[in-house]
Amino acid sequence: MRTGAARQIAGGTVAFSACMVVLANHARVVRSAAPLADVEAWLAGEAPALRAAGASRLELIGRPRADFAGLGMDRPRVIGVVNVTPDSFSDGGDRLELRAAVDAGLEMAAAGADMIDVGGESTRPGAAPVSPDLECARVLPVVEALADRGVRVSVDTRRAAVMTAVLRAGASVINDVSALGCDPEALPVVAGTRCPVVLMHMQGRPATMQRRPRYVDAPYEVFRFLDARARELAALGHPEGAVAVDPGIGFGKRDRHNAAILARIGSLHATGCPVVLGASRKSFIARASKGEPPKTRLAGSIAAVTASALQGVQLFRVHDVAETCQALSVLGSFLRPAGRQQADL
Repeated sequence: MRTGAARQIAGGTVAFSACMVVLANHARVVRSAAPLADVEAWLAGEAPALRAAGASRLELIGRPRADFAGLGMDRPRVIGVVNVTPDSFSDGGDRLELRAAVDAGLEMAAAGADMIDVGGESTRPGAAPVSPDLECARVLPVVEALADRGVRVSVDTRRAAVMTAVLRAGASVINDVSALGCDPEALPVVAGTRCPVVLMHMQGRPATMQRRPRYVDAPYEVFRFLDARARELAALGHPEGAVAVDPGIGFGKRDRHNAAILARIGSLHATGCPVVLGASRKSFIARASKGEPPKTRLAGSIAAVTASALQGVQLFRVHDVAETCQALSVLGSFLRPAGRQQADL
């Protein structure tokens, strides 16, 4: 592709012809949007350190991603949510029994889910933690049953003991809402096993995260945190392609923070990692609409998925698998290499 015209995002079918330059210090974040050609010309005239840093970020945005947990990142992938909990915000109690949870996972896989994410502890705002033993009792039978049937499984957990147990039971991916920051043993477990991991941003803890979340610039702060965390894992020898990043919509964020992050979610491609979005059925959808309860937020969930897919996001964690797969299939039918959609980052 001609220099200065456009660049692919992560080797996929979406490209960008303009970008946002972000300059920051401890107190201030300055943004400036410009055509890609202008940014490249500006970098060429800057000091070597800044020129190298800018070129590195542009290269990371465009670099094709390695497979994540055996999934090619050349097209969007869907992760179905199965919560084995009594109190999750959307489906708490629906799948607390083993048969119900396993059947739900199998149905999602049949409907097109590339992975099933199993959770045994609610992390909704205000949720109280549960013990690792209870969490294991909830998720291990589900993980084993799904893995035995050839389903790719991730587990949503913050605890090293649970991570170790579910990996032994057949889970392929660890999905940690605390980005391996809740349990001091979590980072060594993931680094030691070299397992694929989703690092999510959360300000605070589930019990208190929505009380007074504050940011100078939410998209930049989320990017900076996730980038640093991914680099920390890489420094420990974690394989390229085995880390994905999730901005944590609704986790220690007000609606204005969520909106800003979603509008600029493409900036997370500059981490060099696949990007995960988990916006399905979340309460910001109801507040932007008519106050609908969780199970009637499908349209808003699809809107968030579609807008993010147009920014090159690769992984979508959802409750409504068949509907999301249909939406992404339609979107993909006109996002072809011969006529790539352009997006501003």
